[in-house]
Amino acid sequence: MRLSAPIERGPVTPATPPVPSSSKASRNGKLEAFRAGEKRRARVRIIAITSGIVGAAAVITLVVTSITLTPRPAATESASGSIRGVTTFSNTAGHVEGSVSYDQTPPVGGPHSALWLNCGIYTQPVPNQNAVHDLEHGAVWVTYDPSLPAATVSSLRDLMPSTYTLLSPYPGLPAPIVLSAWDAQLAVSSVTDARIGQFIQKYRQSASAPEPGAPCTGGLDAPGKL
Repeated sequence: MRLSAPIERGPVTPATPPVPSSSKASRNGKLEAFRAGEKRRARVRIIAITSGIVGAAAVITLVVTSITLTPRPAATESASGSIRGVTTFSNTAGHVEGSVSYDQTPPVGGPHSALWLNCGIYTQPVPNQNAVHDLEHGAVWVTYDPSLPAATVSSLRDLMPSTYTLLSPYPGLPAPIVLSAWDAQLAVSSVTDARIGQFIQKYRQSASAPEPGAPCTGGLDAPGKL
């Protein structure tokens, strides 16, 4: 009886042991935790980007608002403080006797009487040489054309500070109203011109006068003093 030859078989690969269900759960838990962390990080990035955009927009809005609301110099006055239309001169001071011939109308400085004019409001023209002495002491002299309406003159009077200003009519002015200080002059056509107040504020008791603060009372009362 013939025996069959034994059947040769290749090496047998051992079967992979099944992964315990507890290990799968652990991996799944870690994966879920990783995904949740990624979502949180994505949310944080979105919030950070959004906050940056909002912050930048707020800064831009603040800058624009600041520029819009920042006071600007009036059209009649530059940022440097100069007033449009003011003409400046160079005069020397000195006391003389009698009347004086001046280069400006009204005069804004130069030789003048040793007796100053009492500051205030005058209804008649005043002597040049006495008024110039007031300019030396830091006063502002406001002159007006005698033909101006009474209401305009009254409005001018209301603009005058109580001290260190003169107001008087002046025949032959180059403009309806002329304001003079030592070495500075401004001509305007209307009593509502904002430069009137600006000129008085800038030049009244200004250090540009030779003797600011010297008396504006105790001198001469010219005719027409109110």
